[in-house]
This record gives sequence, structure tokens and C-alpha cells, in this order.
Amino acid sequence: MSRNAEVAARFEEFADLLEADDVSYKPSVYRRAAENIREHPEPIEDLAAGGEEAVAEIDGVGDAISSKIVEYVETGKIAELEALREDLPVDIEALTRVEGVGPKTVGTLYETLGITTLDELAAAAEAGEIQDVRGFGPKTEENIRENVAFAREAQERERLGDARPLADDVLRYLRETDAVVEVDVAGSIRRWRDTIGDVDVLVASEAGEEVVDTFVAWPGATDTIEAGDAKASVRAGDVRVDLRVVVPDEFGAALQYFTGSKDHNVELRNRAIARDLKMNEYGVFDVSGVSNPSTGQRVGDRIAGETEASMYEALGLPWVPPELREGNGEIDAAADDALPALLEARALRGDLHTHTDWSDGRSSIDEMVNAAIERGYDHYAVTDHATGPGMVGDVGLSEEDLRTQMGAIDDVRDGLDADLVLLHGVEANIDADGDLSTDDGVLEALDVVVASPHAALGQDREAATERLVRAVEHPSVDILGHPSGRLLNEREGLEFDIERVAEAAAGAGTALEINADPARLDLPGEHVRIAVEAGATIAIDTDAHAPGALGYARYGAHTARRGWCEREDVLNAWSTEELRSFLH
Repeated sequence: MSRNAEVAARFEEFADLLEADDVSYKPSVYRRAAENIREHPEPIEDLAAGGEEAVAEIDGVGDAISSKIVEYVETGKIAELEALREDLPVDIEALTRVEGVGPKTVGTLYETLGITTLDELAAAAEAGEIQDVRGFGPKTEENIRENVAFAREAQERERLGDARPLADDVLRYLRETDAVVEVDVAGSIRRWRDTIGDVDVLVASEAGEEVVDTFVAWPGATDTIEAGDAKASVRAGDVRVDLRVVVPDEFGAALQYFTGSKDHNVELRNRAIARDLKMNEYGVFDVSGVSNPSTGQRVGDRIAGETEASMYEALGLPWVPPELREGNGEIDAAADDALPALLEARALRGDLHTHTDWSDGRSSIDEMVNAAIERGYDHYAVTDHATGPGMVGDVGLSEEDLRTQMGAIDDVRDGLDADLVLLHGVEANIDADGDLSTDDGVLEALDVVVASPHAALGQDREAATERLVRAVEHPSVDILGHPSGRLLNEREGLEFDIERVAEAAAGAGTALEINADPARLDLPGEHVRIAVEAGATIAIDTDAHAPGALGYARYGAHTARRGWCEREDVLNAWSTEELRSFLH
């Protein structure tokens, strides 16, 4: 069981409440600890079982934080955090999802207007009360009004990267139960959507009550919502996990039905009706001899349902991968035997966008390179941030710093025992006009250039499109990094014409990135498909700031699959020789 994301979320809340209370220094320490906890490869609860010294092995986690981690794992609470919540009884997570509303703003609005919830914030903005608060004004109030809807929507969904580790753990746990014949996730998490509502778990078993009893005893469950004979729901931290138990010979039908999407299933049912068949969560039934097929769920002769593949076969179709099931032409493609040979995560041979402690990363060049070697990569790029728009403080590297780093990269190359091709690059910043923040001479001397927007993310669609087109057409740019700049459940990022940007990228020989960080997943799957159809190349990069984050590659691979990507479409699934010929 990994509760890393859950524990990290508590320390992010800790940091926000401290900042809202105008405490200095501590918030940044807690946020750094939260990042390292989230990305740490070992389950935090296993470390906590070994005591505070074991927990303190995590970078950035000192004695004070390690004691709080052990306290939380053992009791489910942190006394100091509970006290902060009492002193500042605000829904800090929901309120700070409103773009432009940070923890200090939350603190001020609580002190002056008593605002504690998103509803109260929206009401105060609509009533014109916020602009009268010292330090605020009409523009701030208008921004809050415009962004509350996004914050409400974000409040209802979890990031895939927070929910998927919990899903993986409950699957491992249930597979160890003798009464479980088969188990899988369903719903949007099986389709690898970037955000999900709940985690849906489906089990095949003849012993529903036994499976339910086992499920509610799952160590990851922090609260039981309900439990019946064949259904149950628990909470794992902030995530709801729902269980449904079906008999084994209906598992395939139920898995297909509950995976969705709704649009996909409607198309399948219409196809079934046209063939005198009835399709539902119990199977596919031949109702050609039934006068009124709507009289029951199991009417007619059952011809499929034990396996998911049989459900599609009964309709004359090959099995459709879950990532494609969105009602966007996949049924027609399946009928024409034209489904793509989707990219497999194991096909990725490298990572072309990563960071080290030279900029805002948390590990050295050596540590990051060794992690890449452990993953069996053929090629790997260090692309630390350059200074420029969107970089705060001393995060970005100057031209002089980048030239100095060239020597450090050479030293690491000279000491490599593995056959890894180590590339030196940079993540340059795209300004509001589409220009880059780094000198052309330095860019030309680097192996790979990732150009990304980090500022001016509120541009209108036309300006954003022109900006990105200009960036991809820069002669030194190899990859357009996280094109929209979005942060899931935090900010929407740039809205732009993906067709124009993709066409420009294809023409310039510049790859468009799927940033696999679960906080981004940018480009999203629907944009990836448009890009591939336009002939653009896709790069799947983790934007890793620590070794554990290299594992985010799987989220990028599944996002690529949602965009109908094949191996040939993905730059870092190519051989090193093919990669080198692509880079400018």
C-alpha cells in the first residue's frame, strides 16, 4: 500500500495554512517535503513502521516533519495541523483552486470577510464585497468570479496520478483473496482519463459478502462509507473507492459496461439492436425470437458475457482498448479493422525533459542519470530551466551557467559504464510573443532544446496560437514542452488552436510534448490525436525533478494511447540514431 500522495496532501495543506497565517520559511520547507514524499519510491507507511529515523531518509524530511509523518500514519491525524484548522477554519484546498487566490489571499479574506468556503467566496465576489478589501480591487474580484466555476469542477475530480496508485494497491490486495476469481478497475480510471471521479473496482466471485468484508478491511481504507452483500464503498484519504461484485460468467459484460464511456456504450448498443441483439451489463443476448426484448435484462439466448472480448466479438468487432472508448470513431475503426496499433509503455527508450539540482530539481545529474540507467533507457536528456519569464528567484540558468553545465555533463558522460547516450539540453522559456529567453548561440550548442510557456498563460486564443507557432518554428527548438501550461485542478492554461500549432510543428520538424507529470498531462489525449493526424511527432517526457518521477512515463504513454498514438508517432520510442537525426 502506498499512502504517499495522501500524506503529501496533508503537508501541502499544512504549508498553505501556515502561509495563510503569514508564517515565513516553514511553508516552503513543508512543500518541498510534500514533493519528495509524493515521488519517493517506497511506501511512506513502510518507512513509518521503521520509525522517525527511517522516514527522515527522505530528502527534505527532518526530525520535526518525520515525527509528524509517523503520527499521521499511526493515528490518521497530526495534532499541530488540527490546531491550525481550528485557528483558520477554511477549505484551503478548494479556495486556492481559484486562479489568483493563494493562501495569503485566503487568510486576508477570512480575517476581513469571514470567508471559509468556495460558495462564500463566490457570493462575496458577486456582491461586490471583495473589491472593498484593502489590497484588492475590481480586477481581482472579476478574476475570482470568472474562475470559481473551474474551481468547483476541479473540486469534484481527482488527478489520475493521485488515484491510480490507490487503484493499483487495492487490485494487488484483492488478488491475494481466494474468493476473488478476477478483478480490475472500471470507469474513467481504466480509460486513463486525466482526472477521475471515483475509483471503480469490479470483482468476479461467487462469494460476494466475503469479498466485501475483505475489501472494507483493505489497509488503504481510511473510512467505510457503506457495505452490502455485493457492493461497498470506502474512502482512501480524499479518494472514494467503490466495489461491485458480479458472478464470474458475467464479469466480461460488467467490465465492458462499467468501463464506459457512455457515448461508446450507446454506439455499441445501437449496433446490437441493428443485429437483433440486446447488450447490457449481463451479456449479449439474441432476442430475434423475443416479441418484447425490453421486458427484462436477461431476455433471450445469451451469446456472450464471460469475457470482455466476447462482448465485442458478438457484435462482429475486435476488442477495443479502454483508452479509445470515448465515442470518437473507434467503433467505425474497429468495424473497418482500422484500430491503431497503440504504443506500449515499454516501448519508451528515453526521456527528453528532466531537471536536476542545477535548477529546481531535487537530485544531482549523477543521481538522475543513474535512475535512467536503472530504467534501461537508451538515451536521456538533462534539460534544466533557463532563466526567463515565469522563473522565480534563482531557479533558471543563465547562458554562462549553461556553458558551465556542459562541462559537468561531459564529466558524467566520461564516467558512464552503461551504454546510455546522455544529452545536454535546456528548458527555455517562451515569452508572450513567442521568443525564447536563451541566446541562440547557446541553444545551437546544446543537444536538445525544449521550449515551454511558463508565463502569460491568460492570453486569448489567437495570441496564444501565434505565440506557440512562432516557438515551434524557431530553428533550434526540438520539443514544445507542456504546450498549454495547464495544471490539472489548479489552472486552465492557454487555449490555442491545436490544428494550427500541430501543422506548424509538423512542418518545422518540432515535436509536441505529452508532459507525463500527472499534474499536467499536457498535451491531453484529444489534442494528441489531432497532432498525430496533422503529421506532428509526439514526445513523452516526465519533466522529472527527482528519480522517482521518471516513473510518470506510464501516465504519458496512456495519454498517448488516448490520442491513438502508435510507436512510430513517438520520438522517444525511436532508436538513438533516429532520435539524433530528428534533433536540430
